[in-house]
Amino acid sequence: MKITFYGHSSIGIEVSGKHVLIDPYISANPNASHININELKADYILLTHAHSDHILDVEYIARRTNAVIVSNFEVASHFGAKGLQFHPMNHGGSWNFDFGKVKYVNAVHSSSFPDGSNGGNPGGFVIEGEHKNIYISGDTALTMDMKLIPLRTKLDLAIFPIGDNFTMDVEDAILASDFVDCDKILGVHYDTFGYIVINHEQAIRKFFDKGKDLMLLKIGESIEL
Repeated sequence: MKITFYGHSSIGIEVSGKHVLIDPYISANPNASHININELKADYILLTHAHSDHILDVEYIARRTNAVIVSNFEVASHFGAKGLQFHPMNHGGSWNFDFGKVKYVNAVHSSSFPDGSNGGNPGGFVIEGEHKNIYISGDTALTMDMKLIPLRTKLDLAIFPIGDNFTMDVEDAILASDFVDCDKILGVHYDTFGYIVINHEQAIRKFFDKGKDLMLLKIGESIEL
């Protein structure tokens, strides 16, 4: 399983010969100006919620790639009404796709489209594929529901927002890693806007002091699980 960071909360996952794109917000992110969305591959696009900084490039990429959009019922149906392929889910439900099993889990945040219309309830994803398991929390506060995840799934990686203000901060993300019983963390949702700029060295040190590994990838950088 190969995981690539495209800035903000945008992640690409290569698993079982398929390309899965998470929350594509790339073209308007000046930090990701070197990423060409016309070159991105996508068989599936997974969306945690409807905010513009998570769905901006969805329609453009999906029309070019014919990707299947996977999200909660409201978000998936929104894009389905535009003639795009979609697969709706809801909290607690799971589905076996051709790249692996996906479960839609709780997140504590808000969710509305840029025009103010209803984006349903926000969520995250637990993905099991190629004998590796990852948790993408989406934008969220620290929540006790995270403790339910390791009761079903032993994680190899957790992807958490760490920028504070709109989501968890570094300290809460450390607690979240305890809750999900995973010490390997990929940080997202930081530095894009003034509200969420972080001190990288300090964040990595705080995780290290708790015996945990926080990865802050450069935009376009990848890791292998």
